[in-house]
Amino acid sequence: MALLEILQHPDPRLRQKAAPVTQFDDALQRLIDDMFETMYAAPGVGLAATQVGIPKRLAVMDTSEDKGEPRPMVVINPEIFEAGDRQSMDEGCLSVAGYSDKVDRYNRLKMRALDRHGQPFELEAEGLMAQAIQHEIDHLDGKLYIDYLSSLKRERLRKKMEKEARHKAKG
Repeated sequence: MALLEILQHPDPRLRQKAAPVTQFDDALQRLIDDMFETMYAAPGVGLAATQVGIPKRLAVMDTSEDKGEPRPMVVINPEIFEAGDRQSMDEGCLSVAGYSDKVDRYNRLKMRALDRHGQPFELEAEGLMAQAIQHEIDHLDGKLYIDYLSSLKRERLRKKMEKEARHKAKG
């Protein structure tokens, strides 16, 4: 297994819409394993293939509250087919490291997807898992959570990130 580079906003590859996964081969299995290793090392609760520069409709997640008992989940070609009410939730992102804000998300949902071996499944999720599913599907559609913020908040965030990047470049 290998750690993958997590792309950082404003990398244009994060805006690329991912293509459906059609081949379930050894290369896909290695990618899934590498994505889990990268996500856990970050640390994060989810990682989309687009965040590591691979435009495929694939995401890995682990929303287990107790880090002693991991519950890894692979979603391939995910699709939400039913959603509940919206609520404001604090959200961050490995591709917008060090920042978080409130985003409106569905508090529960039903999703269908394929597992790592191409087998279809349906899942009912709520709370953090529902939030993570929506967040990762957004990545697969070329969206970031910051797209849901007001233009004023996005502009403040952009300036803050540019300032930090200049500070890091100076050394």
